[in-house]
Amino acid sequence: MFQVSVPQQCGCFRRSGKEASVSFENKDDALMHAQEMAQEMNSEFCKKHNFSVLEEGKDFIIVMAASN
Repeated sequence: MFQVSVPQQCGCFRRSGKEASVSFENKDDALMHAQEMAQEMNSEFCKKHNFSVLEEGKDFIIVMAASN
């Protein structure tokens, strides 16, 4: 089982209705979902943060960093 999670949730994320944790049977599906989610968050949210995907074992974590 592969997990996609968003441990740090900004206000935009909380208001978006997106799930903070999703499980997948397949690594490729999990990675694709995480990358699409991070890309969507980068393009649709307020731009105060940047989002990227970090792989840790069977987990794909969407990490948040302040924008410059």
